[in-house]
Amino acid sequence: MTETVFLRRLSRWQAEGQREAFADMYEVAYDDGPGGEYQDRQDFLLRFADYVQHPGFDMMIASEAGALVGCACGYRAGSAGDSWPGHEEFAGSGQVFTVVEMMVLPSHRRRGVATRLLQQLLTRHDAGLATVRVERTNAAALAAYGAWGWTRADDSEAYETWSRSLG
Repeated sequence: MTETVFLRRLSRWQAEGQREAFADMYEVAYDDGPGGEYQDRQDFLLRFADYVQHPGFDMMIASEAGALVGCACGYRAGSAGDSWPGHEEFAGSGQVFTVVEMMVLPSHRRRGVATRLLQQLLTRHDAGLATVRVERTNAAALAAYGAWGWTRADDSEAYETWSRSLG
């Protein structure tokens, strides 16, 4: 019998309190990630500490049988400096929600968990545009954002920026 995956919103304080659990999940989720390279836990913890400090930070988690299986988080871009190339004019208006992390454990992929997490995260905001940066080597994520109706807006050597109208 398959357990039900539940979604729940976390406040910034709840998210900060569970940062080690998210880092544990990050290590498992990306252990066999793009290029098979190990992702640095300390780098993730530093990025996560920065994320929770942004005004408008929001996070959804997915759990099954009480265990964390996925999460998505982001924040409203408050200034042009919070945005990526091609979206500065929107960020300055406060109309961009930036997705900064989306991860699901390998055992729960292809079960709709990421789709549900992202939908719940984005429907909570009245921003006109959502953006995300995806590593160019992460073919699965690039395919998922394309399937979810996002549009590639810009790319650099290491990342592609994708966007989606929320209006």
